[in-house]
Amino acid sequence: MSETLHEIAHLVALGIEAAAILIVAYGSAEALYRILLAALKNAPTPVKRLIYFRFAQWLIGGLAFQLAADIVATTVTPTWSEIGHLAAIAAIRTFLTYFLDRDMQHVRGTEAEDMKALTELKAAQAAKS
Repeated sequence: MSETLHEIAHLVALGIEAAAILIVAYGSAEALYRILLAALKNAPTPVKRLIYFRFAQWLIGGLAFQLAADIVATTVTPTWSEIGHLAAIAAIRTFLTYFLDRDMQHVRGTEAEDMKALTELKAAQAAKS
């Protein structure tokens, strides 16, 4: 019975890890595409901040899924080594998430300024036309 639970936990963890990889890969591809467009169009800083904000959201989502996979992987009769490994990974991922969240709050704080700047930019471009 224990071996069956171990196998199920392993398969579930593998599925969650695959979801994490897809989340980070999709977010990375989207960010790269948006960065290239922003560079070609010489986008203003507010646009670049919004690209970073969206990318950070994808990374946080991926980190959450990776942590979930690690938790599932160690739920069935974990060894002390596995628990220590999970604790180290959880600490690192929590640390990364904390700083990404902090950066995102900073970006949110400048969002009103960014929207005003974008509106002014669009108005200036419309006036030139």
